Amino acid sequence: MAAVRRPLADSQAVHDQVYAAIRRALITGRIAPGKGVSLRSLAGELGVSPMPVRDAVRRLVAERALAINPANKRLSVPSLTADRLEQLALARLWVEPELAARAAASADVGLIRQLQAVDADLDEALRLGDVDRYMTANHAFHFTLYERAGAEVLLAMAGGLWLQIGPFMRVVFGRVGANDLAADHHAQAIAALKAKDAEGARRAIAADLSEGMDKMRAAVEGVS
Repeated sequence: MAAVRRPLADSQAVHDQVYAAIRRALITGRIAPGKGVSLRSLAGELGVSPMPVRDAVRRLVAERALAINPANKRLSVPSLTADRLEQLALARLWVEPELAARAAASADVGLIRQLQAVDADLDEALRLGDVDRYMTANHAFHFTLYERAGAEVLLAMAGGLWLQIGPFMRVVFGRVGANDLAADHHAQAIAALKAKDAEGARRAIAADLSEGMDKMRAAVEGVS
């Protein structure tokens, strides 16, 4: 996880800021699978005492985003077995295309422009091979879209799924390289939103997820 350049601000509860910061690090893959980290090191990077980190870690363990090694108390991303990956893939395909379909009904020019800007940033990240920028932009595209759905339960479920899959998305990006990731279905999703085509948006996001999860499945099978 990249070090934060300054201590967290006091403008909101430090516990919530710490949780959000570690959550972002997981979603964008900055906490790598298989690499143990300590409460002390996380606290040092975030510029806080261990107490709010401990509280955040408890929440993330409950969400199955982190695991604690009982022998040395170090934290790590839970391993991704083929069975767990299959469950995550199924859950994503149930939840995320539905959010996209619901968002299509209220899509407007502002949303379209926002998604186009984010997707342009994603394409530039792919061109440069910038993994941090790619991970951030890809998450921003999906959740900018999903938040428009007005479906809080489904949105929370999608957030939890990305929390578990994010570290492995980054691993796949590193293994297959930018060229193999360049083909996404975001343009089709945007076209469907412009037409307020709910089923078209559903299909585009389902295809995008399927392609990404197929690459992840191949990576898991390659090391099993």
